[in-house]
Amino acid sequence: MSDKMLKVTLVRSMNGRLKNHKACVRGLGIRRMHQTVEVRDTPENRGMINKAYYMLRVEGEG
Repeated sequence: MSDKMLKVTLVRSMNGRLKNHKACVRGLGIRRMHQTVEVRDTPENRGMINKAYYMLRVEGEG
């Protein structure tokens, strides 16, 4: 499972969001709007994506 990759894009602003939601987005390596990063499909990354799901677009789920 860890060899699969997910493309994660920030599609909503982080302004005014909860501190731990912002931390999850930063933990995924996203710094700015519309930036796309590739992360491994691990339970840890899934947890961060699920916490801030409303700000992110995820591609590559199988």
